[in-house]
Amino acid sequence: QVQLVESGGGLVQPGGSLRLSCAVSGTNDKIYLWGWYRQTPGKDREYVAYVRKDDEISYADFVKGRFTISRDKAKNTVDLQMNSLEPEDTAVYYCATVDGRFTWGQGIQVTVSS
Repeated sequence: QVQLVESGGGLVQPGGSLRLSCAVSGTNDKIYLWGWYRQTPGKDREYVAYVRKDDEISYADFVKGRFTISRDKAKNTVDLQMNSLEPEDTAVYYCATVDGRFTWGQGIQVTVSS
């Protein structure tokens, strides 16, 4: 069983940048996907980006060209670099791993506002 802890959220102005980091503690050789998701009040949680065990990377259409996901295998972290942030990116961001089931972090608030 792994535990996930997100860091790096906060308040940023439109057009600004933030870097989220997810520290994965524990070991689980069955994990095949590491991802970032987000949720706003009254809406379902939605996927933002993921990286698979074979290094395949995927992004939601609304973040392509603005966000970059990266996984550091040595440090066991998964980062999300977010550039050109928009007010619509305001949400609680969750880190997740998948081994057939999702394991979630506690979530971290990102607020984009002037």
